[in-house]
Amino acid sequence: MTAWQDAFRRVPELLAAHVQLSFSALLLAMVICFPLAIWATRNTRVAGVILGFASLIQTIPALALLALFYPVLLGLSALLGGGISALGFLPALMALTLYALLPILRNAVTGLTGVSPAARQAADGLGMTASQKLRLVEAPLAAPTIMAGIRTAAVWTIGAATLSTTVGQASLGDLIFAGLQTQNWTLVLTGCLASAGLAIVVDIILGVIERAIRDRRKMVAWSGTAAIAAGLLFALLPSLQSSEDDVVVIGAKGFSEQFILARLIGSRLEAAGYQVRYRDALGSAVVFQAVAAGDIDVYVDYSGTIWTNQMKRDDRIVSEQMIEEISSWSEQQHGVTTLGALGFENTYAFAVRPEDAEGRSLRTLDDLALISSEFVFGTDLEFLERPEWATVRQAYPLAFREARSFNPTFMYPALSSGEVDVISAFSSDGRIAANGFVVLEDNKGAIPSYEAIVLLAPDRGTDQKLRSALKPLVGRITVENMREANYKVDRETDKQSPAQAASWLDDIIRKGDGQ
Repeated sequence: MTAWQDAFRRVPELLAAHVQLSFSALLLAMVICFPLAIWATRNTRVAGVILGFASLIQTIPALALLALFYPVLLGLSALLGGGISALGFLPALMALTLYALLPILRNAVTGLTGVSPAARQAADGLGMTASQKLRLVEAPLAAPTIMAGIRTAAVWTIGAATLSTTVGQASLGDLIFAGLQTQNWTLVLTGCLASAGLAIVVDIILGVIERAIRDRRKMVAWSGTAAIAAGLLFALLPSLQSSEDDVVVIGAKGFSEQFILARLIGSRLEAAGYQVRYRDALGSAVVFQAVAAGDIDVYVDYSGTIWTNQMKRDDRIVSEQMIEEISSWSEQQHGVTTLGALGFENTYAFAVRPEDAEGRSLRTLDDLALISSEFVFGTDLEFLERPEWATVRQAYPLAFREARSFNPTFMYPALSSGEVDVISAFSSDGRIAANGFVVLEDNKGAIPSYEAIVLLAPDRGTDQKLRSALKPLVGRITVENMREANYKVDRETDKQSPAQAASWLDDIIRKGDGQ
């Protein structure tokens, strides 16, 4: 199967989810906007407040808006005793609905206020009530302008819906984010083309409806509406037909190793008879809270991340004791079960080019601190905000000339090309050795242990069938094998998909077990 065939094979399911989300947000925005627009045309003060709020929402980046709804819904669920999912469809729906308000609301207000006074006077002369005048005179005359706003909102919403991947909602953004992380440009192009194609088709159909309303061709308008309704119904069919029995949702953060481990877990669970869904590109804080809330069922995290980010601990203890304390804390505080450690560690590792290590006599982080003011520091998107960075700075007087954040995929090329001079790499990443980078020693032990551990949601902790399917993975993955699996996905040529790398890793584990 070629890369293009593999990419397009994933499009129908993701396209259906994308259509469901974007159309739901658009319809909800219309339901909200139309009454507000009518109110605004009757009261100029209300119009100023409503349009001002909609404009303010538009200034917030869509990605930030999506992220903000996660803690809001999480808090609301806790306040109401649970039952509200803070991950997936709901936060994405709410964020995209707000994002669609401005063009619909502004055009609706403009269209209704633009109705000629003569038409209103004629309606009054016929003795029409306010509701009759709105329904029979104002709304039909304003409809073309309103439709123009709906067209704009539809294109915006379809484009912004690709970002919903970050809050665990399936969309065409799954292809784009996975492709960016693994440098699989076929996936990126497929996701972009599918999203753009959907936006263009919807815009064309809405344009036909807009012109039909303007020209008073009812049959054409109703035909366009029927085409959109048919498309939405077609997108809903997979969810109406699929069964939710034994579906396991597997979470993953936004880098190659997580994609591979998620597919490894998924293949084991599918062999055990479960249906599997993936929620990729989740942030560290989001993914732990999601498993605690049961929004995802299983994922791989790292002991140091739980220790510092969730438990707020900064003391240093041996790895085995850390995992025991994490297991006890996560079970008691959140009901999350620690199935066990996979057998390898993926810690933060400060890496430099070999010529700098040799020429500047760099061996330890203490050595780096002496010349850090001359260096540009490159990190992943979240490292500078993590407690680990604060701990490292307390241990070493690092004061870089500049700090720049990258998607993890682009950190390594940035170091190779000289854009940055040192990066916060990952110790299990095969690109460190492939590029000949030198890892500096943490001689003061500031960075905690980062053993890869499997975490289960409260409802899955007692699922013996699931535990039995995944238990053979515990302690069976060496760091050397994980590096090789990662490099199969991350290398520039002869790249493999995360699923292919996971299959290779699974074969290695089974051979080691004598299966």
